[in-house]
Amino acid sequence: MKVLVSDKFSPEGLSVFEEAQGIELDYRPGISPAELLEAVSDAEALVVRGGTQVTAEVFAAAKRLKVVGRAGIGVENMDLSAANSKGVVIVTTPFGSTTTTAEHTIAMIMALARQIPEASHSTKSGRWEKDRFLGVEISGKTLGVIGAGKIGRLVIERALGLKMRVVVYDPYLADEVVRQMEAEQVDFDQLLERSDFITLHLPLTAETEGLLNREALEKVKPSCRIVNCAIGGLIDEEALAEAICSGRVAGAALDVFSKEPPDGDNPLLPLEQVICTPHLRAATLDAQVNVTVQVAHQITDFLQRGIVTNAINVPSISADLLGVIRPYIELAERLGSFQAQLSARGLQSIIVEYAGIVTDHPTAPLTMALLKGLLTPMLGSMVNYVNAPHLATERGLRVIETRSATAEGFSNIIRLTVNGAEGQRSVCGTLFGQDDYRIVRVDDYPVEAVPEGNLLVLHNYDRPGVIGFIGKILADANINIAMMNLSRRKIKGRAISMINVDSRIPEEILEALRSNENILSAVQVQL
Repeated sequence: MKVLVSDKFSPEGLSVFEEAQGIELDYRPGISPAELLEAVSDAEALVVRGGTQVTAEVFAAAKRLKVVGRAGIGVENMDLSAANSKGVVIVTTPFGSTTTTAEHTIAMIMALARQIPEASHSTKSGRWEKDRFLGVEISGKTLGVIGAGKIGRLVIERALGLKMRVVVYDPYLADEVVRQMEAEQVDFDQLLERSDFITLHLPLTAETEGLLNREALEKVKPSCRIVNCAIGGLIDEEALAEAICSGRVAGAALDVFSKEPPDGDNPLLPLEQVICTPHLRAATLDAQVNVTVQVAHQITDFLQRGIVTNAINVPSISADLLGVIRPYIELAERLGSFQAQLSARGLQSIIVEYAGIVTDHPTAPLTMALLKGLLTPMLGSMVNYVNAPHLATERGLRVIETRSATAEGFSNIIRLTVNGAEGQRSVCGTLFGQDDYRIVRVDDYPVEAVPEGNLLVLHNYDRPGVIGFIGKILADANINIAMMNLSRRKIKGRAISMINVDSRIPEEILEALRSNENILSAVQVQL
């Protein structure tokens, strides 16, 4: 079985392939795109890092390809649609560099507190400016951690060891889980007001993009310091530069930028109060070896024994069963994503109920898919079918699964009930056909909505003129309604509106909808 490795790989990772029985290694780092098309034609596995573009053309040329392994987290260099259509499994190494990233964050905090890079540059330039570089201690200071996932938790552990006080803003974590970390859960504004240092550990989503914007930076504690080793786009860089120049923010340490590499127009680069590193969070010898060894074992396990580990596009089941239950997997993932975007703050437990003919099949892969859908809006692309249950456990989320032979008037039902900071909420879905997915109940409201594309969910009072108001707001914004479903419990009581639209709704349009006294909430869900 031929394994093509097309990017630079550690000797330790290569030795896993060389010692594996039945594996033929073709190591071609730096291979050209044209040569790749020829080399991959008879390969069962392709292993890459960030340097190889695995395009639809590559998948078309790879007649025998079964699996692609990425030594790292991102899959931005892969055409996932083409992989899915060809039935190729994509595996990654999501936890290979977590320790390295956490340590880089702590190093940035220390360097920022003591102005180490600028002091080093000054000394090497022949100056001895001992009085100029007056730093601050970190012991006893408050560290604000935004996002307490795997890396955020490691940062918290290390900060506590350095005698820092830690406050956390992670609305998807229950307070008790944060207390177990020996930290304090606070709201976003409180974290800004109390933190001497702020560090971000979030995925880039519609909710988190530009999180530290001009408005947020005006609320930070004077002379706070900001660190970002997560991903670019979380901070409004122009607003941060203004806050540093005004003295509101004492400095920043950034490993990531909105545009990488940052160009000369980036206002942060000229500022001596800003430490910049070129995306070094995973750049240690240990991490580079770890991810190559891990992906090598994953590829050999798959080829030799059919074991799938950390796949991002399929759960760990046989190909035959996957063909049968794939529609249910898709429905379960969409229900999880819908609930996460609608209401999933401070989750403590979830109940997944399967009823009807869906129970004729194993439901464990469906629960994995549902958890992937539920956690991805919170944690980003690091979530996959295999690690979703582990991540749920890690976040203190109790998962209960039940099965029933009858399905309340449908042939099949999947119901997700979540318990969290906003009480108990539920969503129910069914399959009408092979690819005909429907949401048929939200909380106590019977509905019929297609869970795909852009979906506007409104809770409102049942009053004359509300629907007309909604239609006018959307029409004035040139947003076309594809489908609308309305449901109420009683006349002039509360109601729910589920509206499929043809394009994403800007935030200012959502705010215009919320301005109506009869609209209780307006949430956009993207599926």
